[in-house]
Amino acid sequence: MPQLPEDIIDRLTQMERRIQQLATAVNSRPALNKISGGGVEISDGGYLAVRPPSGGDAVFTVGRWSGDEYGLAIRRQTGARALTLQNGDGTSTSAQPLRIFDSSGDRELFSDDIATGGLARPWLPMLPPQDTSTARWPQTTATAWTTIAMSYNVVWQPYMRLLVNTRASSGATGYVRVLVNGAQWGGTVTVPADFDNTGPIANDFSAVFAKQVKVEVQAYVSSTSGTVYANPVLMHGRQT
Repeated sequence: MPQLPEDIIDRLTQMERRIQQLATAVNSRPALNKISGGGVEISDGGYLAVRPPSGGDAVFTVGRWSGDEYGLAIRRQTGARALTLQNGDGTSTSAQPLRIFDSSGDRELFSDDIATGGLARPWLPMLPPQDTSTARWPQTTATAWTTIAMSYNVVWQPYMRLLVNTRASSGATGYVRVLVNGAQWGGTVTVPADFDNTGPIANDFSAVFAKQVKVEVQAYVSSTSGTVYANPVLMHGRQT
């Protein structure tokens, strides 16, 4: 057998070593589970679903839904729906309502109105029409602060707006103020100026959140005699 030149043997040995190195690198490369300085794009009808180890419904799904619709859903690990953004009509042009569900996955706690905008659920109470006859308004003839109207409310929002119409009998003068849990809220108005105040419902919102507070309208007569009237006509919570 003719002897091969030494440089060919050396080259074959080097090639074998490099192939082994490549095979080792391929089999030991880290999982591709991190992105730095870039992003992930799913198109052409794709979707992303994250399923629990036990299988079942995905706890997070986004992308292609049904037909041409693209949507989003978040489920609890029990499989119950928690949040959805989808309509289910299979079109790519429908206005999709945002819905939040309780732990049952069936009872809708919140949704927006896709027809006209605004809030669809929950339905919030609105103040009923008030008596326009001053004589039947909450009133007092006292010459010291006296509570003439009161309500109890559960606090969900950090701010509140309250509008109270005030009046006085002929020749009388007086003042009106509002208390929340016994502390004055807003300023004191001179009758017949309206009390119209928007502000934090409490100095420490966390102390009253989801708790019941007492709202009082107080008035007193500052003249020798007469009557002061006050009638709440608007009251609602709001954001900061």
